[in-house]
Amino acid sequence: MLKRLIAIVFIFCSASMAWMILGATLVQRTSASDESQREKLTAQWGSAQSQMAPQVNARMLVDTYNNDKKRVERGYQDVPLPIRRSRIAVQLHLEQRRDGLLWYNLYDVNFVAHYRVRNDTNSRRLSVHFPFPASDGTYADFTCWIAGRRLSDATALDQGYVPFDLRPGRETSIDVEYASRGMGTWTYRFGNDVESVRDFALTMATDFDAIDFPPQTLLPVGERKLTKGWRLDWRYGTLVTGNGIGMTFPYPLQPGPLAQRITFWAPVALFFYFFVMLVITTLRKIELHPINYFFLAAAFFSFHLLFAYLVDRIPIEAAFGICSAVTLFLTISYLRLAVGLRFAAIESGVAQLIYLVLFSYALFNEGWSGLTITIGAIVTLFVVMQATGRIRWSERFAGA
Repeated sequence: MLKRLIAIVFIFCSASMAWMILGATLVQRTSASDESQREKLTAQWGSAQSQMAPQVNARMLVDTYNNDKKRVERGYQDVPLPIRRSRIAVQLHLEQRRDGLLWYNLYDVNFVAHYRVRNDTNSRRLSVHFPFPASDGTYADFTCWIAGRRLSDATALDQGYVPFDLRPGRETSIDVEYASRGMGTWTYRFGNDVESVRDFALTMATDFDAIDFPPQTLLPVGERKLTKGWRLDWRYGTLVTGNGIGMTFPYPLQPGPLAQRITFWAPVALFFYFFVMLVITTLRKIELHPINYFFLAAAFFSFHLLFAYLVDRIPIEAAFGICSAVTLFLTISYLRLAVGLRFAAIESGVAQLIYLVLFSYALFNEGWSGLTITIGAIVTLFVVMQATGRIRWSERFAGA
């Protein structure tokens, strides 16, 4: 009996090592696929976009005096002017694309902004800088109006400061509109540091239902469910913050990370299966040779090996169903010859369905997988303890 247990432990450890190698292969494949596909999609759609609020400066004359209060130098200094009012409308349209082992969130964005600026200085020479949200992006139908004049060179607004005149004490508007594309997340920032914001309103419309917000962004103050998507509002009279406003897009179940998770958890599933099989065979006095356990472990491994190379070709659910059917067929057809059809279909089949198929299915939802597996382990322990409580293990081992 002891030698048989040692042989089974060796088979279990060997199978676990094979799963670790397969899992590492999946990690490498996913990483390589992500690198190549992300580069390709970035070239087509652009990267994540982060739109910064416009920066308006006033050109102020500054004199430098010596100790005798005589002017020794005259120069200029840029003094930032706050945005007095912001009215922004953003529309986000999501397009999800799967390439290999990963899904990617691509989006179209329509951005329309109206800003009001007041010149509270004694200089009439002002300038505005409005950086594009991504250096690798494309911007269709870009228009910008500054103090009633349409800007002819949009790149000047992004690369430097565009000058304009505004008499002291007067207000004017800055209007910007464009359509663009990005990937991953979209954010709006008030500045690079903690900024003071006044009379601000941003309305965001989405065409997708599952919404979330990136780290270091503000939650909306108003939400309204649309027929398809959401209308979200951020409105502030005054605000001091270093955070921005943003949106992350819902991801479908990712094939690569799911296959990795199922593969790395496979030794736990096999452990429970071997444990239950040892208990059942001991209770029913059925002899399973370590070679039989080797083939059972191989049938388990076939599930994960096939799933690893099938999941990037067909939908996840279809791949999971095919792999489940294949591994159950291998195990039941084999044990039918080694032990008998009843044991193969009922005891072994049910155990494999629970500890391989349902165990792996629990990993589809990462948030609940740990609790589900823990409950399954406790229930298994309870059933086995009740079934073996009257067994005299010393007699069983002595007679083996």
